[in-house]
Amino acid sequence: MEKKYLTIQQAARLIGVTELTLRNWDKAGKFAAARHPMNNYRVYTLDQIESLVAKLGHPRVSRKLFIKVLEDNDETQNPA
Repeated sequence: MEKKYLTIQQAARLIGVTELTLRNWDKAGKFAAARHPMNNYRVYTLDQIESLVAKLGHPRVSRKLFIKVLEDNDETQNPA
């Protein structure tokens, strides 16, 4: 099974911060992003998001929401 990743925009929306904040945290080593092998863009896993949300004291991000964000992204990338 292919591991699914969130883009920086999707991760920022789930966490409730801006994309710039995530970029700054990555540069400062506070919340390191994985890198997409083809384009070197920042990407995040649900485990990373859940860990950060727990540290921030926010309510837990549900896996259903994570999957919905991925599905919404697939629909906009590949309209029928």
